[in-house]
Amino acid sequence: MKLLAGNANPPLAQEIAKYLKTKLCKMEVRRFADNEVFVEIHENVRGEDVFIIQPTASPTNDNLMELLIIIDAARRSSARRITAVIPYYGYARQDRKPGPRTPISAKLVANMITGAGADRVLTLDLHALQIQGCFDIPTDNLFAAPVFVRDIMKQDRAEKVTVVSPDVGGVARARALAKRKSFNAPLAIIDKRREEAGKSEVMHVIGDIKGRSCILVDDIIDSGGTLINAAEALLDKGAHEVKAYITHGVLSGGAVARIASSALTELVVTDSIMPTENVKKASNIRIISIAELMGEAIFRTYKERSVSSLFY
Repeated sequence: MKLLAGNANPPLAQEIAKYLKTKLCKMEVRRFADNEVFVEIHENVRGEDVFIIQPTASPTNDNLMELLIIIDAARRSSARRITAVIPYYGYARQDRKPGPRTPISAKLVANMITGAGADRVLTLDLHALQIQGCFDIPTDNLFAAPVFVRDIMKQDRAEKVTVVSPDVGGVARARALAKRKSFNAPLAIIDKRREEAGKSEVMHVIGDIKGRSCILVDDIIDSGGTLINAAEALLDKGAHEVKAYITHGVLSGGAVARIASSALTELVVTDSIMPTENVKKASNIRIISIAELMGEAIFRTYKERSVSSLFY
């Protein structure tokens, strides 16, 4: 097995290598003066099972291009099998045509990864599960739910927790976490709608959350607006406190400042995206690692063992 890592999230790659009791393969990834990407692998990978760890978070295009070029370098170095390990899959929110003359960028990126020479893809909490169908190569989509449940059980008593979906579109994800055997928490849903043009959205909470600790669950937090409004709605309806567990902390623009001044007791995100200094310093944002989950999936793929048992 050979582990390669781009510049998108070196700390996560190091933690995965540590879990697997190995070292990252020596490799140079740098830029020419005009910002073109140059890659050179400094170890022999001929006939090896190669895993390339590279989330495609911001700067998305740069990190995606790095991934493609590293895949190509490994393929031209005669690697036996190449697995693209993408903890955060960029362009996942463009998974269908929402209107005329719009792209399906998730499919385009899948074609690029396949065309570059990847044999498999390993990712985490895709924004839409149907993106797996965009790939013509085997794709394993892991879930952060087991990591979340373990952390929640350490922090809260399960009988006082209600899992909440911040919108109707995320119900399946929230339900999957709420009904886990070791957890089995009740589920609530926030339905938001705009009654009239020019008027603010009205939040309807479906489910009993009065006096309970509410856990908002979602795959991505970007600007943070939906989550902050959901937290306020829950507190208005009598929730004791509101926390959020989000897999991918994109947190663009002024999102960190908005979260810091919001009603959220705590926002928990994974390290699928390398946290910025602002995120690390935020008083109510906590980061938990998915290195063990990703490392175990890599090990099982290498050994040709089942990965699906990691979902439960």
